[in-house]
Amino acid sequence: MSENAYDTMILADGVTKTFGQGDTKVTALDDVSAAIRKNEFFTLLGPSGCGKTTLLRLIAGFELPTHGTILLDGQEIGHLPPYKRPVNTVFQNYALFPHMSVARNIGFGLEMQGRPKAEVDGAIDKMLALVQMEHLAGRRTDQLSGGQQQRVALARALAPHPKVLLLDEPLSALDLKLRKEMQIELKRLQSETGITFVFVTHDQEEALTMSDRIAVMAAGEILQVGSPREIYTQPARRFVADFIGDINILEAEMTADGAEVTLPGGIKMPAQLPDTLKGAAPTGRVSVAIRPEDMSFDPSGALRGTVANVVYFGVGSNVHVTLPTGEGLTVRCASDAPEIGAAVGIKLPAAAQVLAD
Repeated sequence: MSENAYDTMILADGVTKTFGQGDTKVTALDDVSAAIRKNEFFTLLGPSGCGKTTLLRLIAGFELPTHGTILLDGQEIGHLPPYKRPVNTVFQNYALFPHMSVARNIGFGLEMQGRPKAEVDGAIDKMLALVQMEHLAGRRTDQLSGGQQQRVALARALAPHPKVLLLDEPLSALDLKLRKEMQIELKRLQSETGITFVFVTHDQEEALTMSDRIAVMAAGEILQVGSPREIYTQPARRFVADFIGDINILEAEMTADGAEVTLPGGIKMPAQLPDTLKGAAPTGRVSVAIRPEDMSFDPSGALRGTVANVVYFGVGSNVHVTLPTGEGLTVRCASDAPEIGAAVGIKLPAAAQVLAD
């Protein structure tokens, strides 16, 4: 999909947000720009304090930018209060009304807008079907499980059919199995409604499972935006590579032409450069990233080492290997793992991913 005004739902342009003044001044967002597409599941991913929730609150109108602009469907929304923006938000705390039924919770926002009763009832029925809770329409929300409460919160937020649904870590309070079920459910709801979802999380698995695109954030900046596959297989920055999944980051020497790197032990590999470095490849010391599953044990492997530890995780094992240089790396194998103390050869991938920073 091309990036242009016709398929962009949210455009953040040079957005900076600071809190406090003088010595207490904190920059939560630093000149952030991003284009979020219509009918997209877009995730803001990063550690606590990276600025992802601040950006969400700016879109919602709960905070105002210090500098920069935010456009929603082509319209500048900085002057609009939250209740006049065509967005709804689902928080970690679902904020349901415990004395009301599921149906009344779903219809509450529409009733406050003065919508006709027939319209409200029709929207309630539609939302109950969408979240598969018709049989619980009359039950009070304090009698529901956590997963059911989350479905009600989603139905209530979707009932007015906003242009954008903002989700601030809504799965964090659920147990692991239910969280995985709701990941699939959220993606289904986004696809069926056609509403742009902007999802905030620090959980890499959530982001990889649900997103059309991910923006990885750190220290108030967006470091990389891409599809889950692009973020995982082609990280542009060292932080991105280290934050997403398991990774081996090794120091290497790059040739002057940027075509090859030399790993510890003198092993040479072709260099794979991120787009940000193409045409301006670094020379000398660089960091390269290799995923554990991209290597395998092979007696004729170019890299040699000794097995230091084996961690079994059900469908395979992570084998921690110590290289002759003292550096460690992890190799993932699906079959029987070598024993601790064994000398092993490691077959490397076709190319080494060179990282910026």
